[in-house]
Amino acid sequence: MSAPNGLPAAGPGTGRRRGGALVSAALLTAGFIVMLYVIEFADVISGQRLEQEGGIRPLETDGLVGILFAPVLHADWAHLYANTFAVAILGFMVLASGIGRGIAATAIIWVIGGVGTWLTGGIGTLHVGASLLIFGWLTYLIVRGVFNRSIGQLAIGVIVFLVYGTMLFGVLPGQTGISWQGHLFGAIGGVVAGAMLSRKRTTVGGGGAGRISSMAR
Repeated sequence: MSAPNGLPAAGPGTGRRRGGALVSAALLTAGFIVMLYVIEFADVISGQRLEQEGGIRPLETDGLVGILFAPVLHADWAHLYANTFAVAILGFMVLASGIGRGIAATAIIWVIGGVGTWLTGGIGTLHVGASLLIFGWLTYLIVRGVFNRSIGQLAIGVIVFLVYGTMLFGVLPGQTGISWQGHLFGAIGGVVAGAMLSRKRTTVGGGGAGRISSMAR
């Protein structure tokens, strides 16, 4: 059966698929959070060795590995606790709109946020934390409705901004112990992801880093 615009009409199957996508998004988000806690436990046991060796060290060749690992490492349990709720809410919302699209958005944010932090962070500092992803997810959710010209996504973006918008002050420099570079470039990555993954660009044929600690050199 077709709707008046020629597209397939929504039916029970559509609802089941949507429900399945939400369950998948919830499971992936929960799995990611569990992984963060397992990694922090291993980091504590190792005497913070994972954090020291896997964080982003700006402008150091050894610090490039942090682009891959810094978002899943944290300075301590308090740092991880502070990020957990936002990871749960924003991570789920990004994945709920489509698993593949959400993972792609996260990858774009991960790379842009990490590279930007490595290029601009202070010499002799170490950057770790999932807040790089959090800021990217935040801006992605806010701007994707603009790029997709979707009223529903615009509404979600407005709600997200009203609830979490004050977090964006975290992209400003001057907060001791906070990686504003990770926040800033994570947020930039979210905007880039929103533009790159907009449906207008992907439709064929017309028809989705927290703390900074000083390191003695």
